[in-house]
Amino acid sequence: MPELERLAAHHAPALLRFERVNRAYFARFVRDRGDDYFDEFADRLADLLIEQDTGGCHFHVLVDEHGTVLGRFNLVDVADASAELGYRVAERATGRGLAQEGVRRVCALAREEYGLRRLVASAALANPTSLAVLRRTGFVPVEEVLLGGEPCLRHVLDL
Repeated sequence: MPELERLAAHHAPALLRFERVNRAYFARFVRDRGDDYFDEFADRLADLLIEQDTGGCHFHVLVDEHGTVLGRFNLVDVADASAELGYRVAERATGRGLAQEGVRRVCALAREEYGLRRLVASAALANPTSLAVLRRTGFVPVEEVLLGGEPCLRHVLDL
């Protein structure tokens, strides 16, 4: 099973490759990040790592034995023992249970390492696979919301 690692500067090349290779695939489910994201990747990553150091966010990558990034599992907007979970898995890695396992692992970290008690996650209604991952990992749907103009279903998980 691939390893879930806390995001670090040494992940930069593999993470950028992951985002570039899967850009069109991800854009099928969430709004594309735009060319600026890739043009300014190094600066954005540096900012994320600073934010992570302050405890405001916890970023993770799922990497295989070769250091290839297969997924991202992030806890953002940490406040009041709560955070927002976001995740994405490489197209070539889908169908292997990696999203579900990654979500389970990051939820355990949220509870055991970061002291969080509640997670919120949203998935596009047009993405039944992501909705199923949230249900299978214990998240409970609470309301429909619009994110980036897309109808989504917000879920919560009490840790």
